[in-house]
Amino acid sequence: MTTYAARPAPQPTNRRLDAAAIMSDIAFSSLPLAAPFLANLDQLGYKQMTPVQAATLPLALEGRDLIAQAKTGSGKTAAFGIGMLQKLNPTLFAVQGLVMCPTRELADQVAGELRRLARGIGNVKVVVLTGGVSMRPQIASLEFGAHIVVGTPGRIRDHLQRRTLDLARLRTLVLDEADRMTDMGFYDEIAAIVRACPPHRQTLLFSATYPDDIRAATASFLHDPLEVAVDTAHAPARIEQRFYEIGFDGRVDAVARLLRHHRPGAAIAFCNTKARCREVADALRERGFSALALYGEMEQRERDETLVRFANRSCAVLVATDVAARGIDIAGLEAVINVDVSKDPEVHVHRVGRTGRAGAAGLALSLCAPNEKRWVRLIEDAQGFTAEWHALDALADDDGPAEPAAMITLCVQGGKKDKLRPGDLLGALTGDAGLVKDQVGKIHIFEFISYVALDRRVAQQAFERLNNGNPLGPDFGTIKGRHFKMRFIEDQE
Repeated sequence: MTTYAARPAPQPTNRRLDAAAIMSDIAFSSLPLAAPFLANLDQLGYKQMTPVQAATLPLALEGRDLIAQAKTGSGKTAAFGIGMLQKLNPTLFAVQGLVMCPTRELADQVAGELRRLARGIGNVKVVVLTGGVSMRPQIASLEFGAHIVVGTPGRIRDHLQRRTLDLARLRTLVLDEADRMTDMGFYDEIAAIVRACPPHRQTLLFSATYPDDIRAATASFLHDPLEVAVDTAHAPARIEQRFYEIGFDGRVDAVARLLRHHRPGAAIAFCNTKARCREVADALRERGFSALALYGEMEQRERDETLVRFANRSCAVLVATDVAARGIDIAGLEAVINVDVSKDPEVHVHRVGRTGRAGAAGLALSLCAPNEKRWVRLIEDAQGFTAEWHALDALADDDGPAEPAAMITLCVQGGKKDKLRPGDLLGALTGDAGLVKDQVGKIHIFEFISYVALDRRVAQQAFERLNNGNPLGPDFGTIKGRHFKMRFIEDQE
């Protein structure tokens, strides 16, 4: 294995550079890409490469196998996506690119970004293969041909075993967040999928951490790879970390006090177990907060609704375990609360790094019982800083009721299979329902169901106007001249 440090040009150096030391003014136009491809990148706002893109893209375009270690939110999707798309033949309806992700949420995000990047090279079909949904529509999509598949290891392996997925023409294999896929127990599935791939392919492995056990386990997946290491720590100047010592009891009260004092518009509260997630979310709701729990073993519909509501600001606090929250990237996340201190310093870095994105300031608040102080010391050693301790009692504690989330989610029993598009919902709401565009938030459309965020102050009025005495009953609304059942999703559900 040849090991190189991250760099602004394809020429290797012999030392590791942190992200701030890598040139950040290298234009995408300097890459050997076709003119339409570059024009699309420019239109999408891709002007200057991020450090991980500058370090990996020239090598990826050369066809080299890569191991890239970089933090979440560093521009990894474009780093592997551009190289994959550049060598893709749109006229060949065969799977030429495969991206494995640890979670359905990350797979959906990656697929969406690949579709945007692909606009400059023609009609490229990207298919998502993840668990929690029926195999039948996925099989149908593959039968009609796909250029790129993005999915989770378990479902991809299921399709291989059913012979509904053919990787014989694969050119590029990507393992995204390889460390988390192995942590989640996917190694056997990954190994089986790699064996089904052609030996002559390009393999790109992206991972926030790359410990020796994963290095050994994945060595056979790559051919003479170059290793690129971009600093994985998040910029400390943008994220203020505060630690609060608490007793063995009163953890939930402490979380509520932090929320009342800082009043973040959106916050993730991380717990080490799903039992703690349920306990904290239930207790916060009892105190008037708009809070939802996210943990493993939830039904897919419930996971989807939880993530949609948090992303569209219908829920202010997401109480989550690390594995469940992996791959979630919420813009404008104002605060992270560590309800439990993580025993793994790398996990702490990932938690904290969810806030302070895109140059914005972030706030990370960690609660620490006496028996957790040893984990704080490990975090201090790993990040090279001294924890800043604050007194919880010094915070102003407003015991008044928490304000409800600014938005509320309307669930419409119709989706892609019903030919519903975001513009259809927006048109009905700003037309018949009488809302202005600013009163309509994010719109998410799935196969059979859609969700739209509405300004809570006018949501009921909009619902009544959409219903307008619908002949099917008070729970139905009219969109594009068709009748769909609708309901609001509230916290108590």
